[in-house]
Amino acid sequence: MALWTAALVLLQLLGPLWAQNKDLDAPIRPQDCSLDCIRQGGPECEYCRITRSDVKVALGFNSLQTFGSCIPWPCFELLGQDDPKICQHYVQAPNEVKVEFLEEPNPESDTVVVSWKPSYYGIAFLRGFQVSLQVLGGSSVACQLFLFHRNVSLPASQAQKVYKSDPFPGLPLGTQYAVTVMALPVPEEWEKFYHSEIFSTQSCAEKNGLEQCKTDWYPKHIEVQQEGTAVTVTFNLAPPNLGIRSYFSLCYANGMKKYTDITPNSTKNKTHHSYHLDDLQEGTNYTCEIAANEVDAVRKTFSVQVLHIHKDGGSPISTAPLLAVFLPLCLAVVAILGVVVAVFTRRRSKLRMNKFDIKPDIIKEYEESRTQEEMVSLPKNRPKPPRLLICYSSHDGPAHVKAVMKLGAFIQQHMATQVCLDLWDSLSVAEEGSMAWHCRHIRECDFVLVICSRGLNQRPPEPEGDSEDEEVEAQLDFGCSSDAAVKLIGEEVGRAKARGQDLSKYMAAIFKYSEEMDIPTELRLVSHYKLTNDLALLFSHLHGVALHRPGGFLKINHISEESYANVPAGAALQWAIYEAGMEMREKQQNSVEEGTLI
Repeated sequence: MALWTAALVLLQLLGPLWAQNKDLDAPIRPQDCSLDCIRQGGPECEYCRITRSDVKVALGFNSLQTFGSCIPWPCFELLGQDDPKICQHYVQAPNEVKVEFLEEPNPESDTVVVSWKPSYYGIAFLRGFQVSLQVLGGSSVACQLFLFHRNVSLPASQAQKVYKSDPFPGLPLGTQYAVTVMALPVPEEWEKFYHSEIFSTQSCAEKNGLEQCKTDWYPKHIEVQQEGTAVTVTFNLAPPNLGIRSYFSLCYANGMKKYTDITPNSTKNKTHHSYHLDDLQEGTNYTCEIAANEVDAVRKTFSVQVLHIHKDGGSPISTAPLLAVFLPLCLAVVAILGVVVAVFTRRRSKLRMNKFDIKPDIIKEYEESRTQEEMVSLPKNRPKPPRLLICYSSHDGPAHVKAVMKLGAFIQQHMATQVCLDLWDSLSVAEEGSMAWHCRHIRECDFVLVICSRGLNQRPPEPEGDSEDEEVEAQLDFGCSSDAAVKLIGEEVGRAKARGQDLSKYMAAIFKYSEEMDIPTELRLVSHYKLTNDLALLFSHLHGVALHRPGGFLKINHISEESYANVPAGAALQWAIYEAGMEMREKQQNSVEEGTLI
């Protein structure tokens, strides 16, 4: 009896401790509470979400559409009015930033929640967090702001707590995003106040299954049967709900390609289809691909080995001696004729070469070198990808800015390079200021690429009158170009050239709709490229590899002028350059017409 009593007492003592540990492990989620409650330090306002309407009530104007409910200096604006000292201590960046996918009924989008742990450096002065989500290759930003009540002072043990954001819904599938978690307050000269991670939403196949996605579907079951030199291939058809009516097959070997259009008859067989590959060479191994005849469809690869055909002919016994006599004689005649033809052809070729002063040794050396040609690949154990800062001018309009963003997205996705672009880091630009942000990245990045255009050397027209719309002015400041940074780069290039220093860090480029004259004089000292014609040259510059070497050449997928548009990022870049070119031509035509009227 005494033993049971002791166990019961122990259980009663440990019960609250277990409950407390369980609460410590639970993540902290945002609450609905007013700004007045936060400012007065109410205990029920532990971790509060700040909406756009809250910011409007507190500041008297709408926050930028681009920033959502966030503002550049939230602690100073919302908590520091009564006591400015409350927002003057530094807080280090959060740790263990993670992205979690939630159940989303919409088959075309994802919903995510961001979680993180605060750093114990400066945690006693922590006042909240800002969480922003930005699509790579675009300027749209979704932002959430969370604040603690003003009297909070967190202990170091709170650094083990997991904080969560509100859901970010409606994210398109197969899209790359950058999520940034910023600790508040943000000191003016402190650089370690935020943590960024890049993630991708699920593909259609990952979320809905392969049988529900048109571009992600590919044949899973392929059977190959050889019938002499003809090969029969059988594969499974796409589900009827995808609406795929035709397919294609591509086989290649020894520099030869064989393309086959495939249009199955669904009335005969709705699950499988067979087609023939004719005129294949004996003793050759082919690599074949099959896919739905749709844009960006996934291709299924398979191999076809065409064997040598041994023809066993049954001859009568009476003809065997006759064949034994005539077969060697025929072979001898054929050999003699072959030697005569070869001598005659060689003599004729020499006569022609002597006539045109052609040296056969050079041709032979060239042909031998071509047989030894090989592809040059990047080392697999290379260090971190190079960091590239892209500077540009926004004076040529939004279409030109869009082309710059699409170029940055393509370089980051397909050229093994980390791209820094002010439009992708709007919160840091707002915190540091545009010029400070560009100066820091010019110093830290491995390369700087200036996209030159006609507006780079032009000054924007001054606005007439006094603008009272602060939101419009802020948007103009946010979308401003890096013109001042370009001037700074030109000065750096001039000084480096005068001192005989290496100029390989700096590059200039123009799109197809711009001209060589658009490149400023000081930037003509550095390597300059025309995009998208020179994507391979730009890749060679960024990674320090030669495009050609004796017996070898550089082969990187999707960066040549012919193949870059075969991937989604390249197609988007191609369309953006086309739209920007159209806008440029319209502006030039309008300016010519206005000059004529004057």
